[in-house]
Amino acid sequence: MRKIPVTMATQHPDNAFPSIFSGERFVTARDEIEECYKCFFELGVDEYMWDWEGKLVDEAVIDRLYQKYYDTFQKTALGKDKFLTFRIPNIWEEPSYRLPRAFMNLLSAEQAAKSMNFHTPPLFEIILPMTTRADQLTYLHESFEKIARATSEIFETKSELQHINIIPLFEQAETMAESGKILEEYVQFLEKARGQIPEYLRVFIARSDPAMNAGLIPCMLAVKSALSSYHEFGKSRGIEIYPWIGGGSLPFRGGINPHNVQPSIEEYKGASSITIQSAFRFDYPLDEVKRAIAQYNVQLPQKRHQYTVLTVEEQKAIQEFNTKAIPIFQHTIEEIADIINAVADKMPNHRERVQHVGIFGYSRGVGKVKLPRAIKFCGSLYSLGVPPEFIATGRVLKLAEEMGMLPLVKKLYVNIKADLLHAGHYLNWENLSLLTKMNPAWKEIEKDIHFVSEVLELNLEPVECHHLLHRNFTSNIFQKINISEDITEDILRAAEIRRSLG
Repeated sequence: MRKIPVTMATQHPDNAFPSIFSGERFVTARDEIEECYKCFFELGVDEYMWDWEGKLVDEAVIDRLYQKYYDTFQKTALGKDKFLTFRIPNIWEEPSYRLPRAFMNLLSAEQAAKSMNFHTPPLFEIILPMTTRADQLTYLHESFEKIARATSEIFETKSELQHINIIPLFEQAETMAESGKILEEYVQFLEKARGQIPEYLRVFIARSDPAMNAGLIPCMLAVKSALSSYHEFGKSRGIEIYPWIGGGSLPFRGGINPHNVQPSIEEYKGASSITIQSAFRFDYPLDEVKRAIAQYNVQLPQKRHQYTVLTVEEQKAIQEFNTKAIPIFQHTIEEIADIINAVADKMPNHRERVQHVGIFGYSRGVGKVKLPRAIKFCGSLYSLGVPPEFIATGRVLKLAEEMGMLPLVKKLYVNIKADLLHAGHYLNWENLSLLTKMNPAWKEIEKDIHFVSEVLELNLEPVECHHLLHRNFTSNIFQKINISEDITEDILRAAEIRRSLG
């Protein structure tokens, strides 16, 4: 059995401070070569995501790594000891012209490794973002095999890489509920195509986008439901399942950061891999970052079989609850989208992106709401002093109480009190009061926060000096928006205090 990576460094641009490798907040595509190497050999991560989805990439990554660090990769094999994994473009959401380039990159990497007598193949897995159907996975599988065969015939090369492992990334709570069926269909395809079921599957569970599309509590319930169903599916089919949690530093996006290692390991019991995003790496002291990564590498796999097993009745109850809870969040977001977008437009970009097609869009009969990506969505609300963790959460907890779901919510969302208390320290009550006078939707959010405070017995306000400083910067942001002054510097200062852009 191959080594399953535990920690994966990603290129998510959620850092507030400059990169510890380049000294700049903005990380260019060329900088990412050096970043990849140092994440492997200085920070101790097992895997690095080479992200083709919505961003520019250096397509000579293997050549540059092998030529610059030849001696290192002679001793530590890429594809065996350390892993570089492509997140490919989703051709059902953005133009398809970049996908063939990613596939050819995988094939040429194998030839580069062979020419240097390195382990082959160095690259053999891809991540499909925004997976919603099994036929997307089968299409990619068959397309790669066609390209691999054609390449071998045209260039008269022998390749061991005739097929690739495809890792589905489920990014919507509604899709997670159906993901067991998607996996079953895909396994049936692989069984027919290869004559046997796969030995293992890696399955990627997003934390940011489901929260942005469904709200904090429905997202967490969907994640726990998915972890249980994936492992139970694996048992029924005799397949080892290695779930993966992709999240950021702030509670809304996952709560995965160097100061929250043990709680997050407990929260995501059942997961085998976890993402180490830019804020995790750059916004905390280096010694704490290294120590936290080492802890994840050792302790997370020990919890893989300790996930909470959900009964059929509990799974059904979660789906029914989420069906009612998610629209509460979505309706509220639709009502406040204008100011979210206004603040997000002023937030800095820290990676080289191309135009991205967002997945947040739902109809209320007239038009659709368009929102920024999850980092800027989260960051814009923190910048206003109203963390997104609270939006609709009070009403959702009230719904849980009415449906008799509150005990299950508290059981499954292990860190619910700690996460909401953390977010509560960054509340700006004055800003919220002013927002309620501008738009009645904010009045409902104010009620949400009071109900959360009451039900969970939490004191939701700034407590320490850095919380008060954050409040002051968010006051500056709100007032400057009203007089059309630049807010960029205040956004960055507030982000540095909370140790994440969003």
